[in-house]
Amino acid sequence: MKKHCLILSFLLFLFSSVFGKDSYQTIEDGIIITFEQSNPALAKTIRLQVITDNIIRVTATPDTNFSEQKSLIATYPETKKNGWKTSQKDNMIELQTATTKAIVSLQTGEIKFTDLISKIILQENKGGGKSFTPIEIDNTKAYSFRQVFESPNDEAFYGLGQHQSDEFNYKGKNEILYQYNTKVSVPFVVSNKNYGILWDNYSITKFGDPRDYGQLNQFVLYDKSGKQGGLTADYTSGNTHIERIETTIDYENLETVKKFPENFQFNNSTIVWEGSIEAKETGTFRFILYYAGYTKVWLDDNLVVAERWRTAWNPNSYKFNINLKAGEKHKIKLEWKPDGGVSYIGLKALSPVNPAEQNKLSLWSEMGKQMDYYFIRGNTMDEVISGYRTITGKAQVMPKWSMGFWQSRERYKTQKELTNTLKEFRKRQIPIDNIVQDWSYWPKDAWGSHDFDAERFPDPKGMVDTVHQLNARLMISVWPKFYYTTEHYKEFDEKGWMYNQAVKDSIRDWIGKGYIAGFYDAYSEGARKLFWEQMNEKLYKLGIDAWWMDASEPDILSNASIEYRKELMNPTALGSSTEYFNAYGLMNAKGIYEGQRQTNNNDRVFLLTRSGFAGSQKYAAVIWSGDIGTRWEDMKAQISAGLNYAVSGNPYWTMDNGGFCVEKRYEKAKEGSADLEEWRELNARWNQFGTFVPLFRSHGQPPSREVWNIAPDNHPAYQTITYYIQLRYKLMPYIYTLAGMAHFNDYTIMRPMVMNFPNDTKVVNIGDQYMFGPSMMVCPVYEYKSRNRNVYFPAGTNWYDFYTGKLINGGQTISVDAPYERIPLFVPSGSIIPMGNLIQHTKEKQDELTIYIYPGKDAAFNLYEDEGTNYGYENGLYSNIPLHWNDKDRSFTIDNCIGDFPEMSKDRTIHISVIGSDTVKTIQYSGKKQVIKLGK
Repeated sequence: MKKHCLILSFLLFLFSSVFGKDSYQTIEDGIIITFEQSNPALAKTIRLQVITDNIIRVTATPDTNFSEQKSLIATYPETKKNGWKTSQKDNMIELQTATTKAIVSLQTGEIKFTDLISKIILQENKGGGKSFTPIEIDNTKAYSFRQVFESPNDEAFYGLGQHQSDEFNYKGKNEILYQYNTKVSVPFVVSNKNYGILWDNYSITKFGDPRDYGQLNQFVLYDKSGKQGGLTADYTSGNTHIERIETTIDYENLETVKKFPENFQFNNSTIVWEGSIEAKETGTFRFILYYAGYTKVWLDDNLVVAERWRTAWNPNSYKFNINLKAGEKHKIKLEWKPDGGVSYIGLKALSPVNPAEQNKLSLWSEMGKQMDYYFIRGNTMDEVISGYRTITGKAQVMPKWSMGFWQSRERYKTQKELTNTLKEFRKRQIPIDNIVQDWSYWPKDAWGSHDFDAERFPDPKGMVDTVHQLNARLMISVWPKFYYTTEHYKEFDEKGWMYNQAVKDSIRDWIGKGYIAGFYDAYSEGARKLFWEQMNEKLYKLGIDAWWMDASEPDILSNASIEYRKELMNPTALGSSTEYFNAYGLMNAKGIYEGQRQTNNNDRVFLLTRSGFAGSQKYAAVIWSGDIGTRWEDMKAQISAGLNYAVSGNPYWTMDNGGFCVEKRYEKAKEGSADLEEWRELNARWNQFGTFVPLFRSHGQPPSREVWNIAPDNHPAYQTITYYIQLRYKLMPYIYTLAGMAHFNDYTIMRPMVMNFPNDTKVVNIGDQYMFGPSMMVCPVYEYKSRNRNVYFPAGTNWYDFYTGKLINGGQTISVDAPYERIPLFVPSGSIIPMGNLIQHTKEKQDELTIYIYPGKDAAFNLYEDEGTNYGYENGLYSNIPLHWNDKDRSFTIDNCIGDFPEMSKDRTIHISVIGSDTVKTIQYSGKKQVIKLGK
């Protein structure tokens, strides 16, 4: 009995040490729970705040108090002070809103999020799932921390920004969130269970397994003769042959490439690593290949990584999994052909994790004052993304011209080249709205001056005026980079607003003899204002319309290690670069957006930026996928990259149609060669795909990307690219409505199939076809010489071929025709697509519309219009024309026009066409309701 009493007393002691009578308190917007424990690896204080009925903020710390530091991404005006309640039952505290309950264990801090009938939506890992590691970096005390959530087997995860490994559903996968050319990291994940987690942290973050990838020496290694100790590395270049044993393949940055054989010439070389690996444990090993040049990997003579290519200066990552048994030897071979000078290669792996743990939702961050995340729920994924924008800001209605076609190249070297290119578009009657002046328009030794080289650009204002006279817009490249000899650099430096480590280390860039530069500190409010003032004085006053913000990761030194990248941007005005590593592009966009709106609050701001973060959408920032390769596998990877970026909350994304970095075989291709014909087909297919992403643009290194430079006008590549540019403009009423919906309805334009068909489990992993708005299913062709592809038609609706009107039953996968000239497009029954007459630019009105009705279900569409280039829409200057199709009665209603704005079309001709029938009726519409019977 005495023994039992002692045990009971001990348990009561443990209980009281965690759950005291004052362990929680109600605050004006939620609750705070305090745990009486001293373990710095555990949360001592947890706070739940009600943002809306569907959004709850969770903050946790091993300390007693919370940081008061203002969030860079959360800009909602206030928390919710009423309309919710708390209650306690046993050791659980329940916070309940009108739609959601958060139930917190007073013993472990574990949180469950449920609906009002206590059905679990999301729950933290058993015991709370929180862990903290105290750190001190740059004399700042903080934490690394991890949060793990439970996840059912049928869950899928999307978002996380834009990555290039051709992964779509992140369930059970790993992704490292950091900024890099071609990689845009956003710490927002959305579940097909209709919730999202916005992780408010700016440091390097890991989704999934928080461990670093390990070197190959985690395996027992054997050379190609079977001797234990390492792999055989065979370096061959011309008459040079070097063979040595290596225990790692780790040449991923400017520091590690120093381990290559001294003075080895990489041009026209081949390096092969060959031997065997023996795992020390059984399970799934997750490999990551970091590569530039041409790379293949074999295991047991099976090709596990087919040839992949990236240009020497801009590597990429590719992931693959292999199941291995402890003690079993497997042959391995990596063949690498660098494409240029010193290049980059690496192969690493993560050892097995219990599948049940791997499949959970886990987020780890390197540095923060506290753990801070938002639970966002909704009835649909659209509602979840709307919640994200409630926290981080509304997307803008992008200017109408930006939804047209853009032409660019790397680069127009003279003023004459640029204006003549635009004139050629007009001569050929190929629609265009925006032409882009890429980098190096400035004097060779004056990067950051924002001046034009007087020899090549003798009259910048005249150039801008010519572009405007040709009814187009001019976008220009601006970098956060300044040669230290420029006056602009000196203005920043005297205020302490320049990252100067690169200057101190005498790092030279790749221009001529190489010049030394620093980047400005975008985390400083004063620096952001000065950056805009310099842009305004030298560029905006010329009439330039839009900004291309390149290298905004910031890419101070390409291919530097992550640790050196931190040194190069340290310290920021807000603190350690380790803590603020990922948000530079966001702050850079903020300064330009706010600066232009203060200078001119009439013309819409437009930014194209290579890096972004949570909240970029509120600063009118469009993300493009960086300097991607010109390969079919790169084209395919852009589909899943764009879809996941769209789910990450910013509805505006684009890519370089045709890819940026060009294989030499394409660059040097001669007329009549197989390489030239492949180049033309690649560009044709890529532009077909690019027609149906939010922004449509062609850009890249030579060969020049104008359609007539890709192929002559009698070639199918020329004809199909021209066709789709024209189709884009005919679809402008539909597309611009999507831009209006992105602002007013928090809509997502480029949509994974799972968003539109959440009840069809077959679409959960489909990342190579998608919806463009509510009414167009886009199925890109991403294999050379393919003339068909498999398409899944979701159940619950029937589908129409966009070109022929042929009806296809849903719920099946079919191999569909995909001739060279056409991308497969399908429209679900119950759709309305408005199209306009062909225009050459968006200044032209489309007063003649054709409304295409796809019967089989009732349909609705609200045609949105506004002034196109100003901020009148923020003040109610816009219109909606509700369109309705009654499938049973076969009647079409054009309702009263709601709202107006100056220069709105008062009268227009509208043709109404019902697909699958010969019925076409033409009416005159002046803003008043009409009901049109369309017969059988």
